[in-house]
Amino acid sequence: MVEIKEVELKKDTSIFGQISEYNHEKVVFCHDHETGLKAIIGIHNTVLGPALGGTRMWSYASDAEALNDVLRLSRGMTYKAAISGLNLGGGKAVIIGDAKKDKSEALMRRYGRFVKNLNGAYITAEDVGTTTKDMEYIKMETDHVAGLPEAMGGSGDPSPVTAYGTYMGMKAAAKKVYGSDSLEGKKISVQGVGHVGGYLVELLAKENAQVFITDIYEDRLREISNKYGAKVVGMDEIYDLDVDIYAPCALGATVNDSTLSRLKCQIIAGSANNQLKDESVHGPALIERGIYYAPDFLINAGGLINVYSELQGYNRESAYAQTERIYGYTLDIFELAEKEGIHTQLAATKLAEQRIQSIGKVHSTY
Repeated sequence: MVEIKEVELKKDTSIFGQISEYNHEKVVFCHDHETGLKAIIGIHNTVLGPALGGTRMWSYASDAEALNDVLRLSRGMTYKAAISGLNLGGGKAVIIGDAKKDKSEALMRRYGRFVKNLNGAYITAEDVGTTTKDMEYIKMETDHVAGLPEAMGGSGDPSPVTAYGTYMGMKAAAKKVYGSDSLEGKKISVQGVGHVGGYLVELLAKENAQVFITDIYEDRLREISNKYGAKVVGMDEIYDLDVDIYAPCALGATVNDSTLSRLKCQIIAGSANNQLKDESVHGPALIERGIYYAPDFLINAGGLINVYSELQGYNRESAYAQTERIYGYTLDIFELAEKEGIHTQLAATKLAEQRIQSIGKVHSTY
């Protein structure tokens, strides 16, 4: 038996109170008993275009935790697309389960059918726990998928471009703090060395930075350490290191009440989404501690830029050139935040919302 429950959101609902907080357009719950599929698709905003965002597969502690993640992630995609000048809306999806144990061709293809039923309102791509091969399976059921292998006319793995954009944002932050964007000799802790984190470590190693890494997968740690000379540290130890830059590249909310007082860095610049557990609390707290924060949805936009260019007719050089602009955008955000006396995440959000509102007015005229 296949079940799908589609909920048109209302701010006064008591069941989905957290949904109203982020003002989503639509949330779709997907379930298929035969394949074990349990997924949630969040469509936050489609003013600028169809909602595009990856599908994450993760072993969440609860369904409520999965819902909270998809809501925050899809909202971030709205801002990511808007601030990057893309004609896309914000969406994201999560599949609840262990990507190494629970994933199958049938599960991914059944998920693809749910994506198809949204008639183009949501376009999926890969994310944590999913791969280009998974996108191939989804493609068998729907055309509303990007991030396909190059052999199929797609752009392939977006991780290198995401890492490059993060690297650009990190260098811009270094320029702001140190007067030079050189990372040579800088101590940088990278939390999470999966697809994106691994490519980021490669870029940092080429610039002769001193890199510290941690991850939940020990085999991946050994691989990256041996390849690039990075020093492995414990999962919890990463917060206590005396470093110049902290780069969260795993899951979100690692800048929170318990970790913030332990951080000794001057810059936070990583590829993870939603790094601040509570933007209204931890954004101002970073200012008080003198830490410069490169907004996550700005500097990790390279992957989205890469996938978007696939929809337009993929050109790798063009994707990298547009991603390189993140450097200048990051400096602009630092300047705006200082001018208005606000934290950088809020400054970036304001710019993104301004674009959505202005284009929304254009679309309302005939």
